[in-house]
Amino acid sequence: MKIRAVIVEDSRLARNELKELINQHDDLLIVGEAENVDAGVELIQNERPDLLFLDINMPEKDGFELLEMLDEVPITVFTTAYDEYAIKSFEYNALDYLLKPVSAKRFDQALEKVRVKLDESRNTHKAKKLTESSQIFIKDGEACWLVKIGEISLFEIVGNYTRVFFGDQKPMLYKSLNQVEEKLPEDCFFRANRQQIVNTNYVVDVVPWFNGKLKLTLQNGEEVEVSRRQSYIFKDKMSL
Repeated sequence: MKIRAVIVEDSRLARNELKELINQHDDLLIVGEAENVDAGVELIQNERPDLLFLDINMPEKDGFELLEMLDEVPITVFTTAYDEYAIKSFEYNALDYLLKPVSAKRFDQALEKVRVKLDESRNTHKAKKLTESSQIFIKDGEACWLVKIGEISLFEIVGNYTRVFFGDQKPMLYKSLNQVEEKLPEDCFFRANRQQIVNTNYVVDVVPWFNGKLKLTLQNGEEVEVSRRQSYIFKDKMSL
């Protein structure tokens, strides 16, 4: 099966260099290219590529802003001339980054990572819903993350936005909780109340609470009170 790739890069020379490298691999197919963020977002939403080659520094909007505009982030390989900046922001979040000018050897190494990643996720991919292996981009201030959905233990309303709990991090996602809920896999995420959605894989304790409610304790120590109505549904879901 072909790996469908999109290039978002403002430099025509850099796009052409990438295309030459891509064309050396029979399992890669370029389905589109864009020279700015807005065109790139439209292209990605229309084509739903497996792989995105993304420049960081572009005029008007940068590559980070492009990722924020997407509901689901394709496997992303950054292309940049700024080594220190790329490593600092994405050394453990993005799949890989390529320094310009990109060598064939370095490109092949990145592509092998892409193949492994796709092998892991293709069988479980769903067209409309995210899966536990899907990743979302979060930018809160100067900090950035690409986070697997399955690594998130809790979503919580904060005003018009949503706080996301994973590991020891609690950044803000600039989407409403209802927008988030529409995309989450239903087998592991549960709307506990109007303010919170929990990942049931992270629940370590369930105790009866007041007025027929339940109280959940998560692995990170966070406590979540399940509304009375949702408590009945939770018990049925978890066969309690």
